[in-house]
Amino acid sequence: MYFIHFCPTLMAVRSKMTQVSHQRWGTVSGVGDVDMWVLQSSTVRVEVLTLGAIIRSVHCKGKNNKMEDVVLGYDDLEGYVSDKRYLGAVVGRVANRIARGHFVVDGKEYQLDINNGPNALHGGLRGFNKAVWLATEVEGGVSLSLTSPDGDQGYPGEVQVSVSYTLQKCQTAQLDTSWVWVPARGKTLTAEYRARSTKTTPINLTNHSYFNLSGQGAADIHDHEVSVSAQSYLPVDETSIPTGEIRAVEGTPFDLRKPVLIGAQLKEVPGQGFDHNYCLSSPRVDWEERHAVRICHPPSGRVLEVSTSQPGIQFYTANFLDGSIVGKGGFKYLKHGAFCLETQNWPDAVNQASFPDCLLRPGEEYHHVTRFTFTTI
Repeated sequence: MYFIHFCPTLMAVRSKMTQVSHQRWGTVSGVGDVDMWVLQSSTVRVEVLTLGAIIRSVHCKGKNNKMEDVVLGYDDLEGYVSDKRYLGAVVGRVANRIARGHFVVDGKEYQLDINNGPNALHGGLRGFNKAVWLATEVEGGVSLSLTSPDGDQGYPGEVQVSVSYTLQKCQTAQLDTSWVWVPARGKTLTAEYRARSTKTTPINLTNHSYFNLSGQGAADIHDHEVSVSAQSYLPVDETSIPTGEIRAVEGTPFDLRKPVLIGAQLKEVPGQGFDHNYCLSSPRVDWEERHAVRICHPPSGRVLEVSTSQPGIQFYTANFLDGSIVGKGGFKYLKHGAFCLETQNWPDAVNQASFPDCLLRPGEEYHHVTRFTFTTI
């Protein structure tokens, strides 16, 4: 179903310098023990929980060599158990929204629980973010696996899912007619997803980390610069479901092809902020791994670049954080206090025939890769 082609201008080189360790972090009543895995290099430290395959933290250096945690999260396990904002988690079976929680597969109607206005969001009331995954060490990282039974949250088929996180040394470069991604040397956190199903089912997996390159306790992301290498985006209705139109970004506030300050651009975007799918490929092409986003925080010098084999990326500016969440270090997370880069299929694709196919059929393998590269300027 998902085919990955590596562009000759896009390279990833494994590092043997990543140290991998793990320890017991707590127990979820009625669910099981939760471990924390640590991926450690000289410049980046990543913490991963077996609950929800959550990226709990990413510590990386700025231009002054100071390490900061740039991922929002909680100090203890209870925060993640009660969390309703998907902080750091893998969400599924289907990330983003399904209109009215309803779809038809092979002539059969399915109705999911409604948990976001009139729609189903991020897999349901107890999606993959609330499950404890099995973990095994792999070279440079950890692989987490999960069995989702037939009928789980209303979805058909038993699904075997895995995601591996590996920390690598990476050199990347890409060039096209509209933008240049200069060669960058840094550390790359790679997330590789796989799944198989016993019945035809929609599937769309992503990681829902909230980033702030100034540090996870910073008030906002207004001083970050963003660029998204997409020519079009999906307009949405009042419930955040795509209308079906694929609209060019040119001449709109959604044009992020050249770097812009997020704070200034938020003043131009209608509504609460960015929560839109950017189209990285057309619906009917084989998906290649390609550069998607570059976000830079000039004061600290931290840069995050994302490449993916997915056809879309949801750029979200934490519009619904309101200070009610107390995160790591006692910091209250505020509106526009972070950004999410959810690499994924297009929202509501199961109900929109013109969107990329999101159905996983028996005998097929769902497979995609996303890379987060951390560098400094």
